[in-house]
Amino acid sequence: MQKFKFSILLLIISVFALSGCSISLKSDSSGSNGGVYFTNNKGDNWQRKVLIPTTSGSPKSIAGLDVSSIAIDPSDHKAIYFGSVSNGLFYSYDQGAGWRHASPLKQITITNVAVDPDSKCIIYTAIGNKLLKSTDCNRTWEQVYNDNSINVLINTIAIDAYDTSIIYIGTSRGEIIKSVDRGGNWQTIGRFDDDVKEIVINPSDSRIIFTATLNKGIFRTKDGGENWLSLKENLEEFRRANRFKDIVIPVTDSGEVFLANGYGLLKTTDYGDTWKSINLITPETKTVINSLAVNPNNSDEIYYVTNSTFYRSLDGGESWATKKLPTTRAGWKLLVDYEDPNIIYMGVRTLKK
Repeated sequence: MQKFKFSILLLIISVFALSGCSISLKSDSSGSNGGVYFTNNKGDNWQRKVLIPTTSGSPKSIAGLDVSSIAIDPSDHKAIYFGSVSNGLFYSYDQGAGWRHASPLKQITITNVAVDPDSKCIIYTAIGNKLLKSTDCNRTWEQVYNDNSINVLINTIAIDAYDTSIIYIGTSRGEIIKSVDRGGNWQTIGRFDDDVKEIVINPSDSRIIFTATLNKGIFRTKDGGENWLSLKENLEEFRRANRFKDIVIPVTDSGEVFLANGYGLLKTTDYGDTWKSINLITPETKTVINSLAVNPNNSDEIYYVTNSTFYRSLDGGESWATKKLPTTRAGWKLLVDYEDPNIIYMGVRTLKK
């Protein structure tokens, strides 16, 4: 696999950006209500975390930006990554109090981002049909995968926490592609003939992996991708269950998986062999879940967000509290801090009319 590195000029630009020089954003952040929202009381109150410090004393902002992806560093819970629509990658090492722009990636849509659990300076990001990798904390990037079709998107990245040399990516053409040497070489281990939207690895046993497709439901492997099983039959009793929205596996080793789909919200305690629905306030057919989150260490704490409302349950879905979003944009991505689960990040997005 051919690799290339960004030029010295881009490296110089990135160093200046890290030192606080201003950057130009495609969206006007003045008076906008985008970017990242932060709560430290499980959603009771929200505040925006959008400032980009500069040496001029007049900070810039990501308040005008839409989110495409959001991630937290598995080894440093204060390190947050914000992948934007059309404006590149931003990162914060202080829980969003101040953001920096990964300048070499320029103003482009970041489809997905993932951080190596063993090294916070190794970051992978998906841009269109390419996977890029940084080994120096966002200063320089190299291309480690390039699809032969410019129309194919890399939608999702997953890193094996037990062996971080193993990387999985999922494409819009329907493949699961695996590397066992941190992106040096690749092989296709699954073809699903549908847009692969998410790959989720079981935190307790990395051989168990779930792949979610846009319209053909979810698939499971228990041997690291050697064999895949469609769970379509296991979900047949739930109408529109194959229309994927989001999927979460808590850290607890209990077989639990939470799945948001066209039906509503489902849960399994046997890794997908059987499912039960979680009762929601709104009728299942009227619920459109944009993003789902679960406290990694307490699966009774469930959160999801729609175009206008944040929902919270602290009793496994028996009851729900609701909160109107603090923005006119749609709630698009939720992220729970694994170290302090009172903290939740929400990335928002403008919906196309």
